[in-house]
Amino acid sequence: MELQSIKNRFGIIGNSPGLNHALHIAAQVANTDLSVLINGESGVGKEVFSQIIHSLSVRKHNPFIAVNCGAIPEGTIDSELFGHEKGSFTGAVDSRKGYFETVNSGTIFLDEIGELPLGTQARLLRVLEAGEYIRVGSSKVQKTDVRVIAATNKELIEYTQTNKFREDLYYRLNTVPIRVPALRERKEDIYLLFRKFVTDFSDRYKGTPVQLDEGAKDVLINYPWPGNVRELKNIAEQISVLSQEKNINANTMKGFLPEHNYSRLPILAGGTGAVSHSEFANEREILYKLFFDMKKDVNELKKMFFDLLQNPAMAKHAAVFTDQPFTELNNNNTNNSSPKPVFIQHNTDAINQHEDIEESLSIVDKEKELIIKALKKHKGKRKDASLDLGISERTLYRKLKEYDIEE
Repeated sequence: MELQSIKNRFGIIGNSPGLNHALHIAAQVANTDLSVLINGESGVGKEVFSQIIHSLSVRKHNPFIAVNCGAIPEGTIDSELFGHEKGSFTGAVDSRKGYFETVNSGTIFLDEIGELPLGTQARLLRVLEAGEYIRVGSSKVQKTDVRVIAATNKELIEYTQTNKFREDLYYRLNTVPIRVPALRERKEDIYLLFRKFVTDFSDRYKGTPVQLDEGAKDVLINYPWPGNVRELKNIAEQISVLSQEKNINANTMKGFLPEHNYSRLPILAGGTGAVSHSEFANEREILYKLFFDMKKDVNELKKMFFDLLQNPAMAKHAAVFTDQPFTELNNNNTNNSSPKPVFIQHNTDAINQHEDIEESLSIVDKEKELIIKALKKHKGKRKDASLDLGISERTLYRKLKEYDIEE
């Protein structure tokens, strides 16, 4: 099928080379049973690509189901995917079919595949390699014929290096990789998408579509769009509903766009601008960079302190230094006479020979410390703590078990 026909059928707007390349691969691989791994930031439309692949395949008349792996609690995800037997765990009052049973001969789309627990990853690998699975609480091997399409906004190859994702599963899923470009990489498509959205919203709300002058277009196109197409659609709806003027200039457009401050993230040496999300996809890399910068600042403060001691002109105006204990100095001044200042004869060589005290840079210790602080701050509420830490609640739950942290 031609790319334009696919775009018309699935409502895809844009002509950027990156988008066209991703659609071309999806169309080519659709009529096979190969596993596909779709990679892209949140909000770029990865699920649409899974629907394209299913709809153009020989399985198009069979079931299709999309599963968000990050939204299912770790304790129940095996049951959701593979089913369970009656009495296999508390609350299992009946036997239940899993998705791999109900979608047999169809396609299953596993979004946020990087959030799968390691045990579930092992079960999924067996499905991909042998087409077999076992229900929770059962010993009977069952067969399934399901095509798996996975998606992630993480760098799974980095997850394999930190033992958060199985390397064999990664290569089994990554038979055919599809990368969906971020919206900021499709600048030529931004205004086309905006026009489509405002036209749709004007029809829905019985209004007139807004118009952008050249300044407003420049603001729209050069905004980084961290939320990608999803964020652009939200902004288009806000402008369509809230704007009093139908002719939008640059200042009005800026008023609708949030001010994203990237300065809180560590910046790579030599960097000159904002850091993209993909550069620091690994949370441990962020922590490592943060603590490395903190250590550097502490060492600079130490150097400033010793420079002050070595500078007599500055020391003259500084506080009095003495090598006598405080209690001894107090005893020597029991009368009402004014105490005489006593200055140390500084040993310059000793100062020059000082050594930096190495601080602990254990990422595990620091990560554990931050998790404990977040839980204490939010009085043990995992949901609030996970939001504060910038990770999913299920990831926090896994780390609590990993670090043996009591709530």
